[in-house]
Amino acid sequence: MTRVKVCGLTTRGDLETAVEAGVDAVGIICDVSVDTPREVSVDRASELVEATPPFVTSVLVTMPDDLEATIDLLERVDPDAVQLHGGATVEEIATVRTAVGGTVLLAIDAEEIESASAYDTAVDAFVVDTVDEDGGGGTGEVHDWDRTRAAAADLESPIVLAGGLTPENVPDAIRTVEPFAVDVASGVEASGGVKDADAVRSFVARANGTTDPVDLEVNP
Repeated sequence: MTRVKVCGLTTRGDLETAVEAGVDAVGIICDVSVDTPREVSVDRASELVEATPPFVTSVLVTMPDDLEATIDLLERVDPDAVQLHGGATVEEIATVRTAVGGTVLLAIDAEEIESASAYDTAVDAFVVDTVDEDGGGGTGEVHDWDRTRAAAADLESPIVLAGGLTPENVPDAIRTVEPFAVDVASGVEASGGVKDADAVRSFVARANGTTDPVDLEVNP
């Protein structure tokens, strides 16, 4: 079964909604160099990680600028995994892994997915996303799923598919790419940084191949 990560959680309420919907992982964005309504403070990130229950993976999403500061951030927040954006080098990834001893995911621009092979032995998974000119994800734009699937076939590390996913298109995305996991942020939001509970539940249900609970309410 394809795993599901809901990213860009900013409140305890949205975290609880995602957990109750049955997600496998939650993404918390902190210390990034792009302007996003989904970024939270270090204190809030720590609170959300602490509130994440067992068997749900907490993922700190960040963009390393100063490596020492990033390691300090990870030690303070103490997530289960870290997702790096912004072009970290293989050496930097290795340093982060050694320092925190956790799972490392690397975000890769879907337009440059062929470059992922250079990092294949350094990371635990790739998050393939549609990024903006500043290197940040969460653009809400779909990329070429066929190209992603073809490139992923040559990689040892699993693929987490992101970029413009919604409750409506996630079944097609999974059938096309066959990723290890799917990752959604803006596709389940009522507004920037605020999740829509019905959309979260619908996304998880459709990603898992089960009947959409929202449809059940409308068409009993």
